[in-house]
Amino acid sequence: MADPIELPKKLKAQGWKVKVYDNERLEPPHLTLICRERVWRIGLRDREFVVPPGGRWKDVDPEVRAILEREWQTLCDAWDEKHPTNPVTSEEDEDDGDEG
Repeated sequence: MADPIELPKKLKAQGWKVKVYDNERLEPPHLTLICRERVWRIGLRDREFVVPPGGRWKDVDPEVRAILEREWQTLCDAWDEKHPTNPVTSEEDEDDGDEG
């Protein structure tokens, strides 16, 4: 499986990877961020850490975070392509609560 975004060689050498896995279609949309043995899951809808609970952006390399922010739509598109029945933007998300 190809990575949804290309990280610079320097970051790859440090062990950073960004994944959108095929086998997680029933879970809320998220990306998996890996740095050697550390793994984070970050929700694509709210940009909050799912794993580990209470995860913090300060634990993520600032350059990696900047790339994620810049490429967020690409990551969302990658999820939607792999999981069309569980898209990042759902009808519930589009409903802003103004019901008449």
